[in-house]
Amino acid sequence: MRLSGLAPAALPCLVLYAAAGEVREEILVVVNGHVITRREYLQAVEQGAAALYRMFSGQELDAKLRTTREKTLQGMIDSYVIEDKAADLGLTINDDQLRAWLTSMEKENNIPSDADLERALRSSLGIGLKEYMMRALEDLLKQEVLRKEVFSRIAVEDQELLAYYNDHKDEFREATRFRIRELVLPRGGTPEEQQDAESKLAAIQASLKQGTPFETLVEQYSTAPSRSTGGDLGWLGKGVLRPEVEAAALALKKGQVSPPVKTATDICLVQLTDEEMDKYKPFTEVRAAILAKLQEPKAESAIESYIQSLRIRANIRYMVPRETILKG
Repeated sequence: MRLSGLAPAALPCLVLYAAAGEVREEILVVVNGHVITRREYLQAVEQGAAALYRMFSGQELDAKLRTTREKTLQGMIDSYVIEDKAADLGLTINDDQLRAWLTSMEKENNIPSDADLERALRSSLGIGLKEYMMRALEDLLKQEVLRKEVFSRIAVEDQELLAYYNDHKDEFREATRFRIRELVLPRGGTPEEQQDAESKLAAIQASLKQGTPFETLVEQYSTAPSRSTGGDLGWLGKGVLRPEVEAAALALKKGQVSPPVKTATDICLVQLTDEEMDKYKPFTEVRAAILAKLQEPKAESAIESYIQSLRIRANIRYMVPRETILKG
């Protein structure tokens, strides 16, 4: 969000703004005229935390959550700083380029349609396709800025690229394309709720042994949005699902149902309904990715220095003290 026609110097320490009939919002940070509101910041923190709950547990989860607020705030600030630098350099990502990127990504991960991607995103990250595309646009702009300002100055010979491809060929397997149904039960927070979840799980497993179709049990018991489609998540590529769920799915033979996968919040059963075997991507297709991979460690310190220089030159004003924002 940008404040048009209002110089940062004219802002008081705490800004509340509202158009007619709109709810007022507290501004936390102003970045070159862009504003970060408390609502936007808290939404981003909640989304980041939700993703962490899906990916980690125990002490590792606790450690990740402690740094979420700080990383989220810095990421929002850097996003605006880099966006403005991209504008200064005349760099843009148009709708056709974004669509081409999405098509390529879906092809690479063997995802046949936007609808399948939408289901996978909501299952694994808890976000929809529109928000995912907004994040992708920010990432693509950042990549363009870094490519022009940092990576273009780091040379890697073709011989080095080809040697890396031959030595790390397993990295360039096409992700296994597979299709699953899911049945999700909340574990509950109280002993009574947890006991109820275990009772339902026992009933489900007993019905499976008696030959009840998995999709029928999904429609009866599952609390996930996929319940309306019999738990079908469509075609998926590796890396989309939570690691423990993906591992359970890929350990199955077609038609089999997994043992219960238990997390801190839910119990998940998956049925593998179809899959395709791996294959290697050709060197010409992955050359750019290898180049970026080999450039990155060489440019790691250069990237941080470059982004820090953008922060220094940017007009970043905290309308609420940074320490207060991070404490919540």
